[in-house]
Amino acid sequence: MLFIISLAAAIVAFLVYKNSKKYNIKSQATFSLIGMVIALLIALSQFFTVIPAGYAGVIDMFGNVSDNTLKPGVNLVNPIANVVKFDTRKQELKEVMNVPSKEGLSIELELSLIFRLSMDKVNEIYKTAGDYEEYLQKIVTPNFRSVVRGVTTKYEAKALYTAEREKLETEIKSKLSAVPEMKEAIVLSAPLRQITLPTGLKNAIEDKLKAEQESQRMEFILTREKQEAERKRIEAQGIADFQEIVSKGISEQLLKWKGIEATEKLANSPNSKIVVIGSGKDGLPIILGNDK
Repeated sequence: MLFIISLAAAIVAFLVYKNSKKYNIKSQATFSLIGMVIALLIALSQFFTVIPAGYAGVIDMFGNVSDNTLKPGVNLVNPIANVVKFDTRKQELKEVMNVPSKEGLSIELELSLIFRLSMDKVNEIYKTAGDYEEYLQKIVTPNFRSVVRGVTTKYEAKALYTAEREKLETEIKSKLSAVPEMKEAIVLSAPLRQITLPTGLKNAIEDKLKAEQESQRMEFILTREKQEAERKRIEAQGIADFQEIVSKGISEQLLKWKGIEATEKLANSPNSKIVVIGSGKDGLPIILGNDK
């Protein structure tokens, strides 16, 4: 449209310029010449279109959509064709919805869909749904809601508070990627941002989880105490075995011999004065006297 308008303006400016030259109106001729040049430049610029980075272009020629998409950069196009630009970068669709659980309970989920459009398939999107906003409204949003509701019916409400939450996110992504109507979109993730349960159910789940954690803690304590008791039993058995072995190797003669050795050492000490041989218990020497 702009090409036609600018071309028409250039023709009008040219006619005014010719008329001004004919009647020697210099100022009018100058302005008309400048206007003609500007209009021609605008018309020529319509032969080119710039697609920004992360976008793709669709050429619509009076309802005839080209099978080829325009890539980022400068592209040569028909000046009278309409170029529709699609953002192919990552997009986020935020949704808050009430979904059923496996028990039939209603749960409020706040979640996102992270996706991007396939650059080579934006022409199919334009043919079947329209521009990006129409595609989002007609295709992405309804299928996203349907898949989420279908997946949550297979999970109990407590699963949303446990490690199964990641499993649920993965399944939503997988199911949505398999929807034929969304083949032009690449699903990246479907993170759960917030979960709102009925107050009574939420308290019951939290109490149950606390009880399970307390049970696991007690099992750990009992296991630790059993291990400690086993360690002490082994230690006591070792001491008893040691004492039994030592007691078998000690005799009365050995004890007397050790006493004689101790007496000899004491007798050689400078503090010893008198040694009475055979007067102690069991005939062992007695040492009397001390300088200190």
